[in-house]
Amino acid sequence: MADADYTLAPGALRDKPAVTPEAAQQRSFVLTEHLVAATRPGSIQAESFRALRSNLLSQHVSRGRRALAICAPAPEAGCSFVAANLAFIMAQAGVNTLLIDGNLREPGAHQFIASDQYGPGLGECLADDTLPLATASKRVQPSLSVLYAGNAGIAAADRLGSSVFRNLVSQCLRDFDLTIIDTPPSSLSADARRIAAVTHYAMVVTRRDRTFVKDVQVLLDELAADGAEAIGTYLNDF
Repeated sequence: MADADYTLAPGALRDKPAVTPEAAQQRSFVLTEHLVAATRPGSIQAESFRALRSNLLSQHVSRGRRALAICAPAPEAGCSFVAANLAFIMAQAGVNTLLIDGNLREPGAHQFIASDQYGPGLGECLADDTLPLATASKRVQPSLSVLYAGNAGIAAADRLGSSVFRNLVSQCLRDFDLTIIDTPPSSLSADARRIAAVTHYAMVVTRRDRTFVKDVQVLLDELAADGAEAIGTYLNDF
């Protein structure tokens, strides 16, 4: 898994250094404005992710829990937003973190960490169990890697319940300190439940004025029935 250069999206920070054309040609990743933990580190949103990081480090990672599915009961809760920013903020603390775009129906990781060379991703890993994780995942910075959705779609999503996916997650647990998996809304498919059943741990994302309490309770009950522990909820107010 080769290291790659990354940069902030144009206009993300006012006082960024000048970049030569030669350096621009070498870039492989762009941290977009939606990755507020990187582009607006002094914002309330970024601070909320730092607070969440403190909680996860003491209550999750320190206990040897190395995987976390980010779930939501319905669309527009901001699962991808939370997953991407949390992965970045954990990596800032030196936690070797892998962000997996597990929303194979409507991938979103590229909206936060864009690349000019995506290559194979989770879809290809599910279709070919001989594809090395080190080949499919991309190292954005020393402590942050991304496994994009790749060749996504319903066919690929159906394989989330296979032994191939379970074996892939097991390898992620060996290679990384923490694996964060973004999932699609549970109201639209069972993908989030399949993923959480493998990671064994999940965090439920809600959004002010968008998420209903009854829907959260349904999701919590479903996760429990699948053997996944919900470590808590995160109120997204972006």
